Amino acid sequence: MQTASTNNCERMGHSQELSEFKRGTVIGFHLCNKSIREISLLLNIPRSTVSGFITKWKQLGTTETQPRSGRPRKMTEWGQRRMKCAVRSSCQLSAKSIAEELQTLHGLQISTTTVRKELHGMGFHGRAAASKPYITKCNAKRRMQWCKAPHH
Repeated sequence: MQTASTNNCERMGHSQELSEFKRGTVIGFHLCNKSIREISLLLNIPRSTVSGFITKWKQLGTTETQPRSGRPRKMTEWGQRRMKCAVRSSCQLSAKSIAEELQTLHGLQISTTTVRKELHGMGFHGRAAASKPYITKCNAKRRMQWCKAPHH
């Protein structure tokens, strides 16, 4: 049995989801009159998670995960791989040309803004050179003279 000083972050990450077996085990221990603290220590999961599962089980009568709200992603993993290949083959492509390429070659209907968002998520960022001031011939001559002159 583990001690109560174990850090919750070490035990279970924020994005992990418990298996159906572990969720059933939590309910089984609850039905055997084990406390939330005891269940937490035995299964090595946070007390808040145990409490949440028991509450959901009492309200819904099931331990299955409920569907999450939110819009599904437009790009699949396959589409992301295609886009990454297109960008790596030619780094100078615009988002519009990448979107057109994905539409013609792979049949993906995707907008340029979605392409930009996905590329940013992958770590690709468009960078433009800084604008340089217009240098006249007179200014160029002065600069050259300044460079040649001894500096104090």
